[in-house]
Amino acid sequence: MSLRPSLHVSPQELQVGKGALVADAAWASMTGAFSGGIVLVAFALELGAGPRAIGLLGAIPFLAQAAQLPTIFLVERLRARKLIGIPTLAVARVLILLLALLPMALPVDGRLAALIAAQAVIAMMGAVAACAINSWFHQLLPPAELGAFFSRRLLWATGIACACTLGAGALAEHPPLGDRMLAFSVFFGVAGLAGLMSSYYLWRCPEPVMEQGGPTRRLRDQLKAPFTDPGFRGLLLTLGSWNLASNLVAPFLAVYLIRQLGYGLTTVTGLWVASQLANAATLLSWGRVSDRLSNKSILAVAVPLYFACTLGLVFVPKEVPHAVQVALLLVLHVLMGVAGGGIGLATGNLGMKLAPRDSATAYLAAIGLVGAAAGGMAPLVGGALAQWFSERKLSLVVRWVSPNHVNEVSALSFAHWEFLFALSALLGLYVMHAVSRIREGAEVSERLVIREMGLEALRTVNQLSSVGGLVGSVFPFGRLSERRRSSRTARAG
Repeated sequence: MSLRPSLHVSPQELQVGKGALVADAAWASMTGAFSGGIVLVAFALELGAGPRAIGLLGAIPFLAQAAQLPTIFLVERLRARKLIGIPTLAVARVLILLLALLPMALPVDGRLAALIAAQAVIAMMGAVAACAINSWFHQLLPPAELGAFFSRRLLWATGIACACTLGAGALAEHPPLGDRMLAFSVFFGVAGLAGLMSSYYLWRCPEPVMEQGGPTRRLRDQLKAPFTDPGFRGLLLTLGSWNLASNLVAPFLAVYLIRQLGYGLTTVTGLWVASQLANAATLLSWGRVSDRLSNKSILAVAVPLYFACTLGLVFVPKEVPHAVQVALLLVLHVLMGVAGGGIGLATGNLGMKLAPRDSATAYLAAIGLVGAAAGGMAPLVGGALAQWFSERKLSLVVRWVSPNHVNEVSALSFAHWEFLFALSALLGLYVMHAVSRIREGAEVSERLVIREMGLEALRTVNQLSSVGGLVGSVFPFGRLSERRRSSRTARAG
């Protein structure tokens, strides 16, 4: 393999490439688990970050997507997406590795600023790589197999991320030598090395020669096309509103659980893992349903479920026993994981499906730019609102007055972070409206999607109800041998 495109990608090379992409996702998920998400938030809190700093860290990955603009021009000029994407990604992973030295190399008062600056550079380089790599994948992978392939890829990535996040939470609460900063140094060191392994497997994937897209157009004209395409505009509207509504609270959920509800990092990572396991457990089912029905119908079911759970976080009672409260939070996290899996898979498939193959780079970059604008603004606004709401509280009290006594019951109470959850759920109503504007073939009812998901769940239970089904689901030797027989037959023909 090399960094240059191949004139012809054989079926065997495509199969090797698919396996490499699955391995790439697994290693990349380890990088994300140890250097992003809950671990990054916990590290920032350890360095003294407030709501605005947390919001800025949440906004950086989205704002960095602006780096895709010049990358579109670079991809069209060089026409070597692998040559652009892999070295850029490798340098970003080296920077993550260097963050392991942050607690030791800088004084305390400069660490948070250095972390934010490093995250900005890493995110921009990741955006440059993503612009090239997304166009590469769009051309390489057959459209009919997108749902099944990406669900399998996400399944592996989610499983690895869950295990690593649980380990990180436990190690952060019981750090080596009693030094929590040393634990974070270990996290970033492992993340950087895993990222370099991810880049290696990505290098093993073949890149076909870019298709000719007709006469070269100005960058402005290329970017304008997705926004003037009626069939694509509905998807952009949905993605923009979804990123705005969901990212108003997403960077702050861990902060809410740690600071306002008082949970330790082990419990917070456990809830996150439960959400991701639910996500992973339903990804294959979502993928099959998307291939049989439509991606829009999945969004019509998953989006309302997600925002109903977001609002439900506000109404988890504080007076109940600790175990009951954790159980309620667990149920909400699991349902959000199920819904989030469907939304991520459906929006990703729609982008690949609705983008013209000869203009994929510009169309997929438009998705990134819309997500960047909305997703980047949301955490910044959320951080500012959280700072303002930190000293405010809203309560709705029901009072009963009788001749003998007065009873008061608090029917509704919002404090600090809970205001953001309510606002996010309110914005979710518009996301549901935006979904209705997507055009993707024949319309499918939400009831049919729910029925199909129910059938998928029953099918999974039936497979696991016997020893043979259990072994077959964990060790699919029969399916592998059948696939080999089919390959031999195809080659013989």
